[in-house]
Amino acid sequence: MSNCRELCPGCGACFPIEVGPVHPYMTSSPACWRIYGALLAAEYGDAALMYTHRLSVDTYAVQHPGDRSRRAIQSVGLHLSRLMLQQEKEGPPEETNAVMLRFGAHKASLDWLEPPQSFSITVADMEPFIGGPQHADAVRDWAAKTWADWHAHHDYIREWVKAATTSPD
Repeated sequence: MSNCRELCPGCGACFPIEVGPVHPYMTSSPACWRIYGALLAAEYGDAALMYTHRLSVDTYAVQHPGDRSRRAIQSVGLHLSRLMLQQEKEGPPEETNAVMLRFGAHKASLDWLEPPQSFSITVADMEPFIGGPQHADAVRDWAAKTWADWHAHHDYIREWVKAATTSPD
């Protein structure tokens, strides 16, 4: 990006400096948060894009892990768990969302997971595709590569998901 001035503290992408809102605990730059907002607006505005909406939410969340607070730990763990399900156990979004709600009962058992040093694709790379004909394919690629970027924690997430889905609530 030619007018790169500020690295996002979450995903590491470079953006022009902006002043604006950010998420309360998913650390990001204002420009990164704004682009993510535009991506979400496109998905909410087009029913065909809602099929990939949860991928967008989970992918952005795990690229902006925040601090080591309990809510940041739980956010990353829950979003990585649903991202894993969407990548490895293809099912309709409603199914993975129902499982995510069940995971919530077990979120206190999640540990801090050190984020990758960098991400293959960030929301900055998504910007040209937002709302366009390649939006859904770009989101699927972003999600798949982000899940791959978290490879160091795949076994932990798979085991946590297994325990959370087999233990009684």
